[in-house]
Amino acid sequence: MKILIAGGAGFIGSTLADRLIKEANKVVVIDNFNDYYDPQIKENNVKDNINNENYKLYRGDIEDIDFVEKVFEENSIDMVVHIAARAGVRPSLENPLAYTKTNIEGTVNILEAMRKHDVKKIVFASSSSVYGNCKAEKFSEDLKVTEPISPYAATKSACEQFLYTYSKLYDMQALCLRFFTVFGPRQRPDLAIRKFIELIEQDKPIPVYGDGTTMRDYTYIDDIVEGVMSALNYNATKYEIINLGGGAPVTLNGMIETIEKVLDKKAQIDRLPMQPGDVDKTVSDITKAQKLLGYCPQTTFEEGIRKFVEWRKK
Repeated sequence: MKILIAGGAGFIGSTLADRLIKEANKVVVIDNFNDYYDPQIKENNVKDNINNENYKLYRGDIEDIDFVEKVFEENSIDMVVHIAARAGVRPSLENPLAYTKTNIEGTVNILEAMRKHDVKKIVFASSSSVYGNCKAEKFSEDLKVTEPISPYAATKSACEQFLYTYSKLYDMQALCLRFFTVFGPRQRPDLAIRKFIELIEQDKPIPVYGDGTTMRDYTYIDDIVEGVMSALNYNATKYEIINLGGGAPVTLNGMIETIEKVLDKKAQIDRLPMQPGDVDKTVSDITKAQKLLGYCPQTTFEEGIRKFVEWRKK
């Protein structure tokens, strides 16, 4: 199979690319290597595959329809995994127009190229942020997601609807996977776990927003990749929204305590007010993923933290 990964040089995309190549697939990667964080991190993510005959890297932006069209023209794509996006809830509050252009228009550019070149399957990386400040005990896919509290979340919700429309109109299979707080090796430096570990190691205070009772359903990267692989092999229905979570939410205080335990070092805490756009909790109901994809997360939060710390030491 020849699989296009949009956003394939980032944390999740590059880890998925490694797995696909290991299983003898051909991989085409699109990434713009922007400076949201140090581009050298992405360069390191892709360096081991650059000379692999089953790997092809295109440096460009999904906002550029001509660039996207060129990639599809030059490759006979079987499936698309679309992970490319402007990331981060808080930055989206400062620049909603940029998030709209990249995340929504860029997604439609990919869908248009798929339609033109008769590519019939896309797996899309959505986000648990679409649930907003949901009050349900667990977040299931049948809940209404009409109250996103950040532009980032709103763009992800809009993309899910565009995928539904293209699936209906143009006979595509579209799977929207709602990722719940992914962590592990290659994690972005702006994300809390990596940031906290690095600051604690440097004896610097960590910024803690709120009283520490906010809760996240952390999901280890290998479990996410396993879920995406299963989605690529799933053919039973035309359109689905599916949660991929860890299944065992952890409070912010619990996250800090786990990192302290693994590092054997106490954190210095800089207590700050809650930030606009932050949700109180994310709690995934993974029943549907278990049923349709055979999804079963294998890595506990503490195991994941230990693996991440070991990776950083290497």
